Amino acid sequence: MLKFILRRFIFSIPVLFGILLVTFVMLRSIPGDPCRAILGERATDEICDAFAERYGLDKTLPEQLMIYLGRAVQGDLDVSFRHGRAVTDLIVERLPTTVELATTALIFSVAVGVPLGIISAYRHNSWLDITTMFGANIGVSMPVFWLGLMLSYVFGVVLKDTPFALPPSGRLSPGAFYEPFFAVWGIATEDTASGFIIFLSRLNILNGILTLNVAQIADAVQHLILPSIAVGTIPLAIIARMTRSALLEVLRQDYVRTARAKGLTEMRVVIAHAVRNSLLPVVTVIGLSFGSLMAGAVLTESVFGLSGVGRMLTEGITSRDYTLVQGFTIFIAVAFVVINWIVDILYAYLDPRIRLE
Repeated sequence: MLKFILRRFIFSIPVLFGILLVTFVMLRSIPGDPCRAILGERATDEICDAFAERYGLDKTLPEQLMIYLGRAVQGDLDVSFRHGRAVTDLIVERLPTTVELATTALIFSVAVGVPLGIISAYRHNSWLDITTMFGANIGVSMPVFWLGLMLSYVFGVVLKDTPFALPPSGRLSPGAFYEPFFAVWGIATEDTASGFIIFLSRLNILNGILTLNVAQIADAVQHLILPSIAVGTIPLAIIARMTRSALLEVLRQDYVRTARAKGLTEMRVVIAHAVRNSLLPVVTVIGLSFGSLMAGAVLTESVFGLSGVGRMLTEGITSRDYTLVQGFTIFIAVAFVVINWIVDILYAYLDPRIRLE
């Protein structure tokens, strides 16, 4: 296992470098000047010359690339043109929103999609199968922004002041403040805590668990329900359809008929024998879905007023903020690599015939 992880790590280095190189070149190929895109009418030739000199934009493209690579290797992703802050600080600030949204959306997609796919495959061509697949097709077809607006309207306006009302925007209730776990534990302050510790404390559900703050957990979960459903509906539909397709193929195999002939209960035949052997393509889809969610859900974040990776990347591209887009792109690429590692390891667990070594 260790050799496998080390080998995949080595192979990932040229992949990450290629992604960085393509992003670096493409960003600088987009028409427009970062100075004028950010400052607008206030941009003069003198100001833009000073801007280019300050951020090294007056150097040649190979020189800019070598400087950036030298900093990136040391963990310095440079300073954002637009915000004037370190890109790593912006990642620590915006990433928790996306991580929470992606995780809850994936849990919702898997918890609903996999059982629906199993039921649909087991009751093949029945009214349950037809209804489930019809619903899956609707789920794939619905625009995320439309579903998000409808959910906000129904649960935030129509059902307001009822037990079924849910917050239509934000991560926490207005004016709510919950002390970070490192302050509660007395291990650090806002000034002395590392970026990783601050990142963990901004995961509201995790921070509520670590501080045993039930109010924060409930508040954070309520605010995540609607955006998670909105962004998780399409992955749910894809997972349900993939589970159905894979399970139908496995249920026709000889060993499944043999298990039934030996007198095993139908539940044991389906769950213990068929489902586990049909999960490999499903795990692949789940991994890809999680990677896509980690890249940021721009429309969902916009509809529900969430400041995550998607909105930050969109703002960075429109303002030609090269360093910001490069930093977030590198992180997303690393996230995809790690997710692929986890998927490969799960392959070996689900199918003992696969040997990672």
